[in-house]
Amino acid sequence: MATVETVKGPVAVEDLGPTLMHEHVFVMSTEHVQNYGEGSWWDEEAQVANAVVRLNELSATGIRTIVDPTVWGLGRYIPRIQRIAAQVDLNIIVATGVYVYEELPHHYSVRGPGLTIDMPEPMVADFSADIRTGIAGTGVKAAFLKCAVEAQGLTPGVERVARAVARTSVETGAPITVHTSSPAQAGRLAVDLFRKEGVDLTKVVIGHAGDSNDIDYLMELADTGATLGMDRFGLDVFNPTENRVATIVALAERGYADRMVLAHDASCFIDWFGGAHDDVRATMPNWNYLHIGNDVLPALRAAGVSEGQINQMLVDNPRRYFS
Repeated sequence: MATVETVKGPVAVEDLGPTLMHEHVFVMSTEHVQNYGEGSWWDEEAQVANAVVRLNELSATGIRTIVDPTVWGLGRYIPRIQRIAAQVDLNIIVATGVYVYEELPHHYSVRGPGLTIDMPEPMVADFSADIRTGIAGTGVKAAFLKCAVEAQGLTPGVERVARAVARTSVETGAPITVHTSSPAQAGRLAVDLFRKEGVDLTKVVIGHAGDSNDIDYLMELADTGATLGMDRFGLDVFNPTENRVATIVALAERGYADRMVLAHDASCFIDWFGGAHDDVRATMPNWNYLHIGNDVLPALRAAGVSEGQINQMLVDNPRRYFS
């Protein structure tokens, strides 16, 4: 039986159950927290306890798994996630990769083919080790890869990360989630690059595709075999919930329920706002783990999306992605 790695160890893909395919536990910067957060807006014990409460609330709604694409650039720190996972009745699947919009971290910019330190692509070695042997001595293995193609497009740094992610996917079989800018229709760039690198596009989620209501663009991506990440519910600043729902309904009517997954891109704490975190989050009251269950699924059902189609988006498509 096929299994997928989670923070608490391998789980049969058949047992993943209803899955939210793009949620963070924390979005953090270690240097930011250590230099400006501790004793100010960051309390480690309080935030861990809060995360346990919020994830158990999510589990109580019937969600069995969250897929957490927090990688370098978003503050991945597995020991903290292990503490939380041990206290929640939920599978947490973690990623490897690098999250940048333009330039590489200096730690990779001088190492690689033809660079100051001429060597095989170190990102492929690092990502592969996270998948095959585990992350930073924790024993927790990454189950998928993450990169970003934002409005800036395939800058040299972004392209190098994306190619490293693609090559690691080809070598290891691990699937990919790529953050994209829907206004810039950056999903096209990602799909084209992955195709040229030999990636199986059925193992790719086009993250934040749900920020777009351009049905032709979304069908074009789905027709490549890739899966559409309808994954920012509650972030109305990018696309209001009613528009996101209408777009899913239109795609489901056209037969694309087998090419969509759902999520919020939410977190328990994101340090981008520092001490203003709670004030900013208060302006987006639906940006939380419960919005899909409480509001989105009822709206989809009312608009004619069938239980079978909802099951495809929440259960079947995630299971296929990790199989």
